[in-house]
Amino acid sequence: MKLKPTLLVLAVTSLMAGCDNNNTSKHAPNNNADNPPVALDAKKVESSNSETPEQAAIDLKQLFSNNFEQSLSFNPIQATAIGDARFNDQLPNFFSEKYRKESHDFTVKWLEKIKSIDRNLLSGQDRISYDIFIYESEQSLEGEQFPDELIPINQSSNIASFFAQLGSGKSFQPFKTVKDYDDFLQRIAGAVIILDQTVDNMKQGIEKRVVQPKALMEKVLPQISNHIVKTAKESVFFQPIDNIPENFSDEDKARLTKLYTKAIEKDIVPTYKKLHDFIANDYLNHARESFGLSELPNGVNWYNYTIKTQTTTDMTADEIHQFGLAEVARIRSEMQQVMTDVGFEGSLADWFNHVQTDEKFFYKDSEALLQGYRDLQEKVNKLVPSMFDIAPKADYEVRAVEAFRAESASGASYMAGTPDGSRPGIFYVNTFNLKAQPKYGMETLSIHEAAPGHHFQLSIQQEIEDMPSFRRFGGNNAFVEGWALYAESIGKEMGMFTDPMQYYGRLNDEMLRAMRLVVDTGLHSKNWSRQRAITYMMDNSSLADTDVVSEVERYIAWPGQALGYKIGQKIISALRAEAEKTLGDKFDIKAFHREILIDGAVPMEVLKVKVREWISQQS
Repeated sequence: MKLKPTLLVLAVTSLMAGCDNNNTSKHAPNNNADNPPVALDAKKVESSNSETPEQAAIDLKQLFSNNFEQSLSFNPIQATAIGDARFNDQLPNFFSEKYRKESHDFTVKWLEKIKSIDRNLLSGQDRISYDIFIYESEQSLEGEQFPDELIPINQSSNIASFFAQLGSGKSFQPFKTVKDYDDFLQRIAGAVIILDQTVDNMKQGIEKRVVQPKALMEKVLPQISNHIVKTAKESVFFQPIDNIPENFSDEDKARLTKLYTKAIEKDIVPTYKKLHDFIANDYLNHARESFGLSELPNGVNWYNYTIKTQTTTDMTADEIHQFGLAEVARIRSEMQQVMTDVGFEGSLADWFNHVQTDEKFFYKDSEALLQGYRDLQEKVNKLVPSMFDIAPKADYEVRAVEAFRAESASGASYMAGTPDGSRPGIFYVNTFNLKAQPKYGMETLSIHEAAPGHHFQLSIQQEIEDMPSFRRFGGNNAFVEGWALYAESIGKEMGMFTDPMQYYGRLNDEMLRAMRLVVDTGLHSKNWSRQRAITYMMDNSSLADTDVVSEVERYIAWPGQALGYKIGQKIISALRAEAEKTLGDKFDIKAFHREILIDGAVPMEVLKVKVREWISQQS
């Protein structure tokens, strides 16, 4: 599979991943050889007549194993994220032309190897893995025509901030042993090269008229300037030294303190300043006033490609836009019903103003907010067994987003733990603006980011030991985010949302996902301005002003990603309705959820085939 030359994307893929289940094959669809999953390239290379199904399965598993092993040395960040410490000192130049060429060759080589297996000899889980590997690899090769390496940084995907997270000691880079500390010093050297390459690539982007919107890059500057400090002790990169283990020898403590101080003052700070000054003094003068991806060379095709990769469907921008408009209208109607239920008199706009401004809906300090989420964690953990018979090994922790990235980070996010459960998952809550964290949205946000949303899906997937590693630690946006949004939709069945305001919070969040369909396609295919997108979202939700601006700029920075939520949820919910209608009294919600989760994230068309096979087996 191709390794995309975007460090943050590379890392996030592996972060979003942990329950031991060794019986996945019996749940896998037994696809008819003449009817491969829709939208997947089932092209095969004929194998020798002597090859048997048993041998084909063995060969395939070995190829997958070899591929993943080689991919870790090629992408050591992913290795670190999943708890493999062998490459913790390495950091290739992901943005270089050399790396992109090696990435291409790697993809082509392994695509040919996998296609050498006769697909018709495979069944069950093996056939699913085969199809997914080819689908994702060919999709990656198709994407090489679009020069995302020329726009390597924005406020949502900032390699400088990402590296600071690693170096803070509060992410997945370990700082427990002397070797851990020495390893990261080597990564600092690699980061300097990557950040210099970032500048070079943006210069090429200026020449080729492939540049970021000015409004986004202005938000990048404070993210970088936070790390341009006068002394090493002021840097987040010094925090591992502040927290150096007591069991280190005095000699090692002194040596590491000296080396980290030098690395920060002589390497990190000057490199961050170079990047900052280039953006401030040069790049902003060439950044564009437009916002849509379609405004770039070959931009229309580029956006259509992002839709395909982010939704794993063949839906068009127009289809998605119209679906979004219909969903916004439906949810507005349900919001008005909540207004009636709580006895509020006035228009929907009046209601939005009320829930945005009434102090009773907000915490006054960040610790109270975090404790509120920890209390919810206990509540949800008790309710989940009513609808699930599987759960991750590890629990999760609730943490505040680090101060250095809080101003521009999203309201919440999830980082998976390790497959063995030794490192818990982390549910990050942004406490920068408490007015952007209303009490009525807490149940929904907790379900989405933690249990039974991301924490369940990503961790369970990661813990399936007999699944090929590229699937255990991979996934696709439509499934991952679609599942989390579906999880929100079953909150009332689980025993949540008994308070009408908490149910309103669910509607408010679902409205956000519906508006995304309209706004993302509006920005990137219908020439919407940033202000038009902001106004549309303000008119249709009670989101805080700061949240709306952050969301719109996220869609500008990451075209198509926001489409996966509702499209994925739509397909999962439709499959559940189909199962309920077909099975009647035989329908078991726990069995259905197990079937959705037990094979990890798969493309939506594969999911349809898989679930329909399961339905036929239950009939």
